[in-house]
Amino acid sequence: MSSPFQASPPCGVEVPLFDRFLPGRDPESREWTKSEPRVIFDHPYIRVEEITYGTPCRETPAHWVVARRHSAVTVAPRLADGRMLLVRQERYPVERTPWEFPAGLIDNHANREDAGVIASAALREMREETGHMLAPEGQLKPLGFVFTSPGFSDEHVYLFLADGVIPHPGGALPDGDENILECRAFHGDEIRAEIAANRICDAHTLALYARLCALGWIG
Repeated sequence: MSSPFQASPPCGVEVPLFDRFLPGRDPESREWTKSEPRVIFDHPYIRVEEITYGTPCRETPAHWVVARRHSAVTVAPRLADGRMLLVRQERYPVERTPWEFPAGLIDNHANREDAGVIASAALREMREETGHMLAPEGQLKPLGFVFTSPGFSDEHVYLFLADGVIPHPGGALPDGDENILECRAFHGDEIRAEIAANRICDAHTLALYARLCALGWIG
């Protein structure tokens, strides 16, 4: 019988196998067709293409502009007492400093849909932004993925719960381009209050919170 865990994941912890987004793998996509993309703009962080699609429900082709983005991760670090860690950092495009779960792009572009690589990215972002790591008895639990703006981009974010985290001896290691102002532990009712007040307003954190609620991981 095959193991339900990812074999020798780079993150050094056992992570259950989980679904990854691979275009064309969904059975509903088999009747879709698309033209060769015409590249409008190309940059290491975003690629914009013009594509003509044929779909099962359209009589005429659809001409679309698609923004290609690298896949990313968002992780909810949970302490032994049930509180969850959020960080507040400067977000240049919106000129705000919202509270968020730790998140970031998957750097290993060649294997960014490999389960072990994705899990490693989640743990790396948690360490860099919060200065925490999994406790010896802790678990990294994959909670699926979400599309951030499927009408415009193929960007997708993998969601995780890091259940049982402790401070890392080396502390936080923020990326050179990041400016994290604060890391704080929140109770569930405090997170709800921040969402209700629109102080938590990024799609990654809201999607992960919704998934945690739907799965019964947060009250």
